[in-house]
Amino acid sequence: MNVLRMDWCEIAEKSIRGEGISRNEALAVLESDDDELLEIMSAAFRVRKHYYGNKVKLNLIINAKSGLCPEDCGYCSQSIVSKAPISKYPLLDKDTLVDGARKALSMNVGTYCIVASGRGPSRKEMDQVIAAVKEIKSTMPMKVCACLGILNEVQATQLKEAGVDRYNHNLNTSRTNFSNITTTHTYEERVDTVEQAKLAGMSPCSGCIIGMGETDQEIVEIAYALKSLDADSIPVNFLNAIPGTPLEGYQLLNPRKCLKVLALMRFINPTKEIRVAGGREIQLRSLQAMALYAANSIFVGDYLTTEGQEAAIDRQMIEDAGFVIESCAL
Repeated sequence: MNVLRMDWCEIAEKSIRGEGISRNEALAVLESDDDELLEIMSAAFRVRKHYYGNKVKLNLIINAKSGLCPEDCGYCSQSIVSKAPISKYPLLDKDTLVDGARKALSMNVGTYCIVASGRGPSRKEMDQVIAAVKEIKSTMPMKVCACLGILNEVQATQLKEAGVDRYNHNLNTSRTNFSNITTTHTYEERVDTVEQAKLAGMSPCSGCIIGMGETDQEIVEIAYALKSLDADSIPVNFLNAIPGTPLEGYQLLNPRKCLKVLALMRFINPTKEIRVAGGREIQLRSLQAMALYAANSIFVGDYLTTEGQEAAIDRQMIEDAGFVIESCAL
């Protein structure tokens, strides 16, 4: 633990000024005493408010293809090594994907996320997603994010031309911890996919899953890697150790640590959309609302194979904390 208390207001000001914080200062956020938590969140809010005011962006996921994945990601209930009892189905048809967007629009969701399991999309899957995206973008005022796995240059260009605004491909963990979590593809392949999305003109979305055995130093490494990647949107997931997955039984987090991680991401990536994502209900529990003092974006509704908090409860939480939902109008 730190012997000397940090000047958290100065950390916030350095972040706002664009000077950045040092790795030692970043590590101090994670290693701070819990009695400093309110000061840290207050400092994170100063940065968040400077760039995003009191607005909260809403995002909604559709699990467009479930299971049937050849990859061995240890956290995922859809992987080939998972024994979790989940629904398994091929890519949903165009009309179902479009109907999901209409549901998102009715909830004032600004970004609709089409997520499909698998190493990467087939030609047929690309055609189905492209057809759906074209109809969504021509009929609804919302952004579309796609998360279809590893992309090549041609696929990235095709998605951009269809109207995909943002592409998500998470780094998930640190480079040094990656092989402990996944062996069927590499960290470098994930980085390359995000770079392909950027080159094609899509907004890059890349984040992490905290709680997979990484050290505090590795969490700092992740935060700086996302800064280097220049991801516009950073979803911060907290491990939901689903029974039947290799990481079943991992319980390494508490709500206070999760909040410190979100503050760290805000200090290091001050201008970016920080989204509190999967696992927030499980790991943040009664402190979920405090996450909004660092994060300016959340998922509403269900996740991929797990249920989320009811959207009405999320809206009440946002309102009770004094925040305002950002309009979905483009």
